[in-house]
Amino acid sequence: MSIDRVIAYLLRSWLLLALIFVFTPIIISFIFSFSPKHYPTLPLGGFSTGWYEKIATEATVLPAFINSIKAGVIVAVISTFIGFAAAYTDYRYRFFGKNFYLALALLPPTIPVLILGLVMLIYLSRISLVGELHSVVFAHVVYCIPFAMALIRLRLAQMNPDLESAAWNLGANSWRAMRDVILPFTLPSIFAALALTMAVSFDEYMIAFFTSGISETLPVRVLVFLGGRVSPRINAVGSVVFTISMALVILAQILLLRRRGGERAAA
Repeated sequence: MSIDRVIAYLLRSWLLLALIFVFTPIIISFIFSFSPKHYPTLPLGGFSTGWYEKIATEATVLPAFINSIKAGVIVAVISTFIGFAAAYTDYRYRFFGKNFYLALALLPPTIPVLILGLVMLIYLSRISLVGELHSVVFAHVVYCIPFAMALIRLRLAQMNPDLESAAWNLGANSWRAMRDVILPFTLPSIFAALALTMAVSFDEYMIAFFTSGISETLPVRVLVFLGGRVSPRINAVGSVVFTISMALVILAQILLLRRRGGERAAA
């Protein structure tokens, strides 16, 4: 066996161990969410969806779930639109201070969410916008824009830069070229950005905890559960949050991979 194959085998094994380490607690929580017992024990003692039924009828969980969906959809649309504009600006134009522009645009995810949440709380308090669902939307848009920008910019980097110029030479104005050339080419990454940013917003709890006030999102409700008496409801709510978030992330990945696969087949 060659040294390259040994290294590849070790790297794959390390990746597998890392995935097992990350996902084992989540899988265990998902399994125990179907246990009829109040405390996690093995064997489970049966299969029950009782905890899901309880959270579905609980007065605080359903509004939090609806708030998360509303915020996620709005955040996805706004952050993807701004992310597309920022990515296209980076792709098309050269200007003074461009490196600073890129650093500033991609900065929010590099800031610890605790610090970002506190800063958002202070800023929104000063302009009397804290404590409502729109506060969560505002804060999450700031946090999610770089994710959308990165996905769309990656897609634009794969486009032949002469395509847009060719459209101009054929008589199309800037808006026509945008509609007929840029948007169709970037559409898979736009849909992927919508799914990814909604997943990030739906799953994020620290920024939402500081800015939501009485308009709790579902992850904040989980945090409140953890602050009180430990309840099996946490397993059920956490499983719902994880399932929706992972479904959106997988959807984003499928959209990107399908487009790449289609382009390879066409080539």
